[in-house]
Amino acid sequence: VGVSSYRPFEKSFTYYDGFFNENRYLMPKAYPKVNSGNRMICFTGPASGSDFSALITNSVPNLHFMSTSQCFPRYLYDDETADGDDAQGSFLGKKTSGDRQRRDAITDDGLSHFQAAYPGEKITKDDLFYYVYGLLHSDDYRKRYADNLSKELPRIPAVKKAADFWAFVAAGRELGDLHCEYETVEPYPVILSRGDTRLIAPDDPISFYRVEKMKFAGKRPNLDKTTVIYDYVVNGKPALEWVMERQSVKTDKDSGIVNDANLYAIETAGDPAYPMKLFQRVITVSLETMKIVKGLPR
Repeated sequence: VGVSSYRPFEKSFTYYDGFFNENRYLMPKAYPKVNSGNRMICFTGPASGSDFSALITNSVPNLHFMSTSQCFPRYLYDDETADGDDAQGSFLGKKTSGDRQRRDAITDDGLSHFQAAYPGEKITKDDLFYYVYGLLHSDDYRKRYADNLSKELPRIPAVKKAADFWAFVAAGRELGDLHCEYETVEPYPVILSRGDTRLIAPDDPISFYRVEKMKFAGKRPNLDKTTVIYDYVVNGKPALEWVMERQSVKTDKDSGIVNDANLYAIETAGDPAYPMKLFQRVITVSLETMKIVKGLPR
């Protein structure tokens, strides 16, 4: 059992085992354990019907983390024994995910291609991984190849100048850290209608910070979204809307199971104010993301 990436900016516990999970496909090659710590670039699948978007994660992603996610890891782990959807996992005593040999998911040919494009530059596979992530955030790239991105996996060109290559690498690294570690960034200061609790803590923080549903002011079709003036879109929605949608209390009609964001806040994050702080942190992530994207070369 471990924490996985269920939706953009939402973590969820996952029982990660070949016996209980219906389809893990090739995921055990990237995450032999749910907490392997590998980084993986995920983007909307071709023909998903959603505009192209990319988001990195450092935990096992759900198939719909992005719209029918296509994911590419930084590293792969060689199997000790065959382990895929047909594996029965440790539940039946089968040896599955002990110590495995880690190798680069980027090929030597891929590295050679870019080294040849920039003679004299010392380029590593790590650089290439973050070059790709930076490039996939380029508005210029997305607009120019929008038709291709709606039908096929992204193709990664070599930009003309070495200086621009390194600019994309630097941006990709910064974006990667920002998007993987969003739970630790500085919360953006907001005006709280119930007052600032930093000086006087509430008597009952669990009740004070409890969230049932985040929503915009006003009523449909005249929602007032004027307080959210600057955001970036990921997987078809502004990042803040993902937080507002997922930080809530929902009951599944068929099973009756209650998905309560407050329980994750209290039991896992150890902070009843986690939903509010997450909202503030994703404001920071959105602003910093847009700042980095606007600074990318053509």
